[in-house]
Amino acid sequence: MLNSECLILFETYLREEKKASDNTLSSYMRDIRQLADFMSSHSGHALTEADEDDLGEYISILKAMGKSVATVSRNIASIKCLYSYLTIHRVIPRSPALKLVPEKNTQKLPEILTNKEVDLLLAQPERVDAKGYRDKAMLELLYATGIRVTELIDLNADDVSLSAGVIRVQGRNKERFIPMYPKAIQALQDYLELVRPQMIATPDEPSLFVNVSGDRMSRQGFWKLIKQYQKKAGIEKDITPHTLRHSFAAHLLENGADIHSIQEMLGHADLSSTQVYSQLVKKQLKDVYNKAHPRA
Repeated sequence: MLNSECLILFETYLREEKKASDNTLSSYMRDIRQLADFMSSHSGHALTEADEDDLGEYISILKAMGKSVATVSRNIASIKCLYSYLTIHRVIPRSPALKLVPEKNTQKLPEILTNKEVDLLLAQPERVDAKGYRDKAMLELLYATGIRVTELIDLNADDVSLSAGVIRVQGRNKERFIPMYPKAIQALQDYLELVRPQMIATPDEPSLFVNVSGDRMSRQGFWKLIKQYQKKAGIEKDITPHTLRHSFAAHLLENGADIHSIQEMLGHADLSSTQVYSQLVKKQLKDVYNKAHPRA
């Protein structure tokens, strides 16, 4: 099978069967295209002709190039996924990637904001114009619900129920409903009633949040927005949209929320993805103890 055909089939599999996110799809396909280039230039073999030595050599080269443990591990995951697919669909008799094992990587705990820093960040949008109302609603909603930035910008106006105080999110695995606190509800109501009707390009625009042109807000646009407010607030931590997601989860856990409920709100398929916040809270308690206890 030609590499080009193999790549098309694998991309279709990731998108339609695995329901991979856009980021995962992009990363896996980039990894496999680079492997295909390596195979062509070093052995002349196609992807379907690779053996254990080919793959072992490729991983060794990545390490020699100084690639991080996380990058090498992701490449191994991409490769194992490809050859698992090819084996299951009987394109090849046996996966040559069975012996590839990701290196253990010390999990870096996510950085979160303090309650004071959250308050400071959320106070930055000045509701003196349409942009200020929109930005206030977006930041409040992100911290209120812990949704991913892609889920935030994918929201439509009819995904919001102000009367019930919840939003509907079409996640990676299933639809979920997430409650909001009163200030977030009020910020959304002000935006929807006072601002959005004037911002949308056409009356039938479904997007909840739109840019100055009246079209759906982009991921890149929101990243720039949050960086501007970080700078304005004078917060030294490197804030990303995910920082508010992490802060949402850690703060709920600190205040006694059940970890399974947090898992459901975050849309994690695996509880282990949520349990990292338990480690984070324990670390913070230890740091406080070491700083405050007279004999620590």
